Amino acid sequence: MSVAQETGSLADKAYAAIRDRLVMLEIRPGEPLNDERLAEELGTGRTPVREALKRLEGDRLVVAYPRRGTFATAVDITELAHLSEVREQLEPLAARSAARNAGSVDRAALAALAEEVAAFDPDATDPHTLLRADVEVHRTIYRATGNPHLEDVCVRLDNLATRIWVLFMGRMPTLPGHVHEHADLLRAVVEGREEKAAELALAHVVGFEKSIRALL
Repeated sequence: MSVAQETGSLADKAYAAIRDRLVMLEIRPGEPLNDERLAEELGTGRTPVREALKRLEGDRLVVAYPRRGTFATAVDITELAHLSEVREQLEPLAARSAARNAGSVDRAALAALAEEVAAFDPDATDPHTLLRADVEVHRTIYRATGNPHLEDVCVRLDNLATRIWVLFMGRMPTLPGHVHEHADLLRAVVEGREEKAAELALAHVVGFEKSIRALL
């Protein structure tokens, strides 16, 4: 592996790790990100972390200010309507595309995930575990589309939506049901039922927005 390839792989590792901390609000909104400390925690060196932070700025998960540093972005509830407007178009598209295009490996992964989600005990499962499962469901479906451009856009939007979920999860009694309903979506994708998958994906996005608005 060349130096450039190694640096790239480390930057990808740093990007994924920091991204998920930001999405789950383990790095709190407004919190500064110290590249030296992150590099030490991740074991990647400062250059890959800096490259990762540049990518995360493009994802609207961090913001950099000259001479001040880089900070986790705020969770802006006013963005909910904008996110929902786009996701109501793209989530059904992704579900339909995955149902049509997923290969055997993807379908096996989706089927296993459906069983995992269906087995969750709504009264006993930690909310963080539920939300991590929700993220995994979405990312697995996006990957199964076979369309890297659609996958990239959907992941970015879902990351921003998930931050809103996390902010409100302690006040959302409907959270287990929202995650549990993914079992039907995953099965529809596995079975190639394109329109059913699209219908369930749309219902999930609409239900998410309604649940959040009920708390505002």
